Amino acid sequence: MKKLMIMGAGIYQVPLIKKAREMGLWTIAVSIPGDYPGFECANEVCYINTVDQEAVLKAAREKKIDGIVTVGTDVAVITIGRVCDELSLPGLSLEAARIATDKSLMKECFEKAGVRTALFRRIMLDEDPMPKIAGMKYPLIVKTVDSSGSRGITRVDGPEQIPDAVESVRRVTRKPYYLIEEFITGTDFGAQAFVSGGKIRFILPHGNYMFFGDTGVPAGHYVPFAMSAVAEKDLEEMVSRAILAMGLDNCAVNCDLILCGDRTYIVELTGRSGATGLTELDSVYLGYDLYEKIILTALGEDPDFPETVSGYAGAARLLRSDVSGTVRSVKNLCGDDPDIVETVLDYGPGDHVNRFRVGPDRIGQIIARGRTLAQAQETLEKAEKKITFTVDAD
Repeated sequence: MKKLMIMGAGIYQVPLIKKAREMGLWTIAVSIPGDYPGFECANEVCYINTVDQEAVLKAAREKKIDGIVTVGTDVAVITIGRVCDELSLPGLSLEAARIATDKSLMKECFEKAGVRTALFRRIMLDEDPMPKIAGMKYPLIVKTVDSSGSRGITRVDGPEQIPDAVESVRRVTRKPYYLIEEFITGTDFGAQAFVSGGKIRFILPHGNYMFFGDTGVPAGHYVPFAMSAVAEKDLEEMVSRAILAMGLDNCAVNCDLILCGDRTYIVELTGRSGATGLTELDSVYLGYDLYEKIILTALGEDPDFPETVSGYAGAARLLRSDVSGTVRSVKNLCGDDPDIVETVLDYGPGDHVNRFRVGPDRIGQIIARGRTLAQAQETLEKAEKKITFTVDAD
């Protein structure tokens, strides 16, 4: 029986673990101890911090794993690269993983390869940023280079807001530097892609349902995303150029993008599949299980990627709480509807939830489909109204 090491045991890794077990694989979940749902799904658990490269590498050797992978989180990507390099396993390289988990290195790659991206400056945490950003136009984005889920990212409309934004970076980063970049006015959207054997297998754009707090945070997504033929060609060129510049291979790719007219600006790319229902949405639209393709690629196989699509549109949205507090009750009256692809409720009565500010604050997720995007969105909205969380605020 082949062994697959899965980095993380949170809610976003659960579908990956379940699919691997369905495929007859021995699953090893790696995570720090905690109340993580993936522990119950996996065959075996290693209580290791996913950023501890040496400990994970030692466990991977001892377990004689055949592959290592994650979805939905950037934290473990560099460890995956290290293990793949050291054990000659399929998957992205350590160098590609380093670039994918450091937005500063990523931006430098984009600049050299002619990838369209926002004007940026790298700033050390212990230096005054003002001289370096002189001449840049507000609003600006102050961001960590090594976090996901929109943590440590703040929009600033004037210089007086920069100190607080830098403190937000300091609280979450493990690096001595961060980025300040110009805010690009346009339509936030994204794309999922896949690269294996040096070939880009697909690039699928998606729209975002945005939540606006400290900055814009995706609270859901939908496919297809309407674009002109000119914009589609530009998107494919920019994303392809970025993937090749970063050296990404044998992995899913999650892309954050901004559309200005028919021109795509690359915000960032990561060497793993996206969260917030994106892997499921891709599967709905493409007509095959993307989790399966991710797993097969991690094991060194060469799965096919049919060019035909399913004929279904898809829409996904996170369930959110407006307050932090304790869940008093949960009601789910959705019933059996074949067009509700998935309903996930992360919490139950007595659990503590956070007021939604970033993706990990979700309290659940709904994914719906339809023969048209309008039908998928209508099904999603009806389902949302049938799910009720009552939360007693702290």
